[in-house]
Amino acid sequence: MLQSALRHGLIGLLLITPALAAPTAEQRGRTFARVNCARCHAIDRVSKSPLEIAPPLRTLHRRYPIDSLGEALAEGIYTGHADMPVFELSPDQIHDLLSYLKTLE
Repeated sequence: MLQSALRHGLIGLLLITPALAAPTAEQRGRTFARVNCARCHAIDRVSKSPLEIAPPLRTLHRRYPIDSLGEALAEGIYTGHADMPVFELSPDQIHDLLSYLKTLE
């Protein structure tokens, strides 16, 4: 009886572990920001941006409603700054990045 309960508990734990290990949208968004944005922008709540003219991502919500950035990210963000690369994100990447940006508000 005890072995059966332990076996069922272990099976349940094995089935749930991959779901617990899967990164959340916020985590994937933070990873995207770290890989693609952190060279110039601060991507956390306290750091200064490595490139002085690049606004910290935590301040974007002051300029734009975060949800309104989805269309710009899908079409590609073009700025007057030559060093800013053009990004065209997939719908999943947009969801993840916006989810992360919302955690910085």
